[in-house]
Amino acid sequence: MHEIVKKTVVTSRLRTSYLEAGNSVNPPVLLVHGNVSSNLFWEETAGKLSSSYWVVAPDLRGYGESEAKEVDATRGVRDWTDDLRALLTALRIKSPIHLVGWSLGGGVAMQYTIDYPESVASLTLINPVSPFGFGGTKGEEGTPCYSNFAGSGGGTANPEFIDLLKRGDRSAEKPNSPLHVLNQYYFKAPFTVEAEREEKFVTSMLLTKVGEALYPGTFEPCEEWPGVAPGTKGCNNAIAPKYFHLSSITEIEPKPPILWIRGAEDAIVSDRSFFDLGFLGQQGYVPGWPGEDVYPPQPMVKQTRYVLESYKRNGGSYEEYVVEQAGHSPHIEKALEVHEKMLHFLQSCP
Repeated sequence: MHEIVKKTVVTSRLRTSYLEAGNSVNPPVLLVHGNVSSNLFWEETAGKLSSSYWVVAPDLRGYGESEAKEVDATRGVRDWTDDLRALLTALRIKSPIHLVGWSLGGGVAMQYTIDYPESVASLTLINPVSPFGFGGTKGEEGTPCYSNFAGSGGGTANPEFIDLLKRGDRSAEKPNSPLHVLNQYYFKAPFTVEAEREEKFVTSMLLTKVGEALYPGTFEPCEEWPGVAPGTKGCNNAIAPKYFHLSSITEIEPKPPILWIRGAEDAIVSDRSFFDLGFLGQQGYVPGWPGEDVYPPQPMVKQTRYVLESYKRNGGSYEEYVVEQAGHSPHIEKALEVHEKMLHFLQSCP
């Protein structure tokens, strides 16, 4: 493994903090982190890949130590994909990249692949957000539950969690504290990490910039259940289905090979997600649920498979790899297995 170095570069769009590992003469791998996290969640992955690849892991705008510029949600995740393009230009990376995205980062990676297919050598998705966004849709084809996409966007985040993030809370007692969310939802119990690493992950979460233009974003009150619809600014609105729709990946040319890795016990991106108001309403946690016909749990995994199967029918290739006894972060929970799978996939790509 090569040393992992933290660097900063001012691109044409913003000041970007990133981790770098490996030799720049090797093929480049770009690691894109998820929501309420940073590139610190990639350290072990970067180290493992660095023997054969030049690894770059940026902090997205609004996260980690990168500049906290406004996220224009009406562009979906394109503020982030444009930032990545500017970063690659600043680092003079011209050859096709191996692109890896986790959770929110999976959506960013898919959008980047749609916008610049000739620049992507391969695409690895780890527990990615559904191609039809987070919340507000039903069925594997991503049909909106309501025309205004109620139940998705900035108004769906837990208010106490937002407040604790803003206050830098590190306690273990509160059920909505970042530390509790990390161990309850990012990982599948009984998995835990050592105290020093746990502290680093909590620090990573607390580096998330909270605000209307950042996390979680704005919202609009509405009559439709559950009473909130997406706003136009901020991170959670950027993945609301009103603005975020990635099924066009099935039409791109060329089509890079795709590896889809998912934890079998993921509680965040799931067909029974504890962060999806459709599922929470069904379970009785959110009052007034309009029922299965109107607002069922979002089948996030089925939606991803639906799009990737269409990608395959149109001439592309993908593999779905399920990591047993792992939750939302299999690259951490089952690091040896996942990293070996990733290396095998990357080395098999032309």
